[in-house]
Amino acid sequence: METTQLFLVVIGLIILTEASYLVWKVPRTTIARKHGRPILVDTSVLIDGRILAVASSGFIGDTLVIPRSVIGELQFLADNADHDKRARARHGLDVVTELQAMSQVNVEIMQDGSKAEEGVDERLLKLAKIHGAAVCTIDFNLNKVAAVEGIAVLNVNELAQSLRMAYLPGEKMLLEMVQKGQDSHQAVGYLTDGTMVVVENAVKEIGKTIEIEFIRSLQTAAGKMMFAKPVGVKQPAKPQQKPHGKKPIQPVQPVKPSRPEKPRPETRAAATPTPKPPVVFHSDKNDHHLAKRQNNQRPARHNNRQAGKSQPQRHSSQQREAALIELVDKQ
Repeated sequence: METTQLFLVVIGLIILTEASYLVWKVPRTTIARKHGRPILVDTSVLIDGRILAVASSGFIGDTLVIPRSVIGELQFLADNADHDKRARARHGLDVVTELQAMSQVNVEIMQDGSKAEEGVDERLLKLAKIHGAAVCTIDFNLNKVAAVEGIAVLNVNELAQSLRMAYLPGEKMLLEMVQKGQDSHQAVGYLTDGTMVVVENAVKEIGKTIEIEFIRSLQTAAGKMMFAKPVGVKQPAKPQQKPHGKKPIQPVQPVKPSRPEKPRPETRAAATPTPKPPVVFHSDKNDHHLAKRQNNQRPARHNNRQAGKSQPQRHSSQQREAALIELVDKQ
């Protein structure tokens, strides 16, 4: 009897263990409402990725529910789409992993099937009606259809639009200058929402309302700050800064070799002496005629010489002729 009871107890424990295991393995098709209204996440939000910043800030107090059909669509795009869509789908899968690792938000995976035959958008609308959930999406068409069906929609684009700056760079407005800024040339004014506006070169306009043009904005953990300049006031020119670094090396132009100058014909003529005619000695009979012929071939004197000098030159020529005749006679 004791053996039979022990055997029945063992069988009961085995059945209880198997039943517990099957209950744990069965996919859950219901949403556990632990923290308020559930929010169904669309594929477009996961691909966009800005849901990470919103979730990390702690503004999502509800439970983020990601249907298995949404993950199946991301997997299909990561396997079969083109290069750009594959990269975006893989980024969406990484976003799911990061959301699950966050402690600021509750994330659940709903096992509704890995593939939606009617389409992911239709599946989301159907699940939202059944469980009374909201849909988080940035798809414009899904947003419009959900509004027609009376389903609450959380659009990340609308959130970003509502949080953007009231005035963008380039816009103008009238603003009262209240006090002096940190620098000596700055003045400070405030917008209606309390945003501080620092106006350059407006220290002389403190206590007046002037027209300003926004230049840039600065977002910090303490709040936002905007910078502007007065309209119609000439801004001081900033000194131009010389570029740092070494000067560029200029290419050296090749020097052409100079050609040697050719001597002029006059120089050649002057450099080469003219050969003198050789003196030929003849017999005694023709000596007197040879002397006269040589005297006739001599070049004539210049006419511009003075007359007083011509006479002594004639005497010298006659003496030379006489000396030449005498020399010939001796030979």
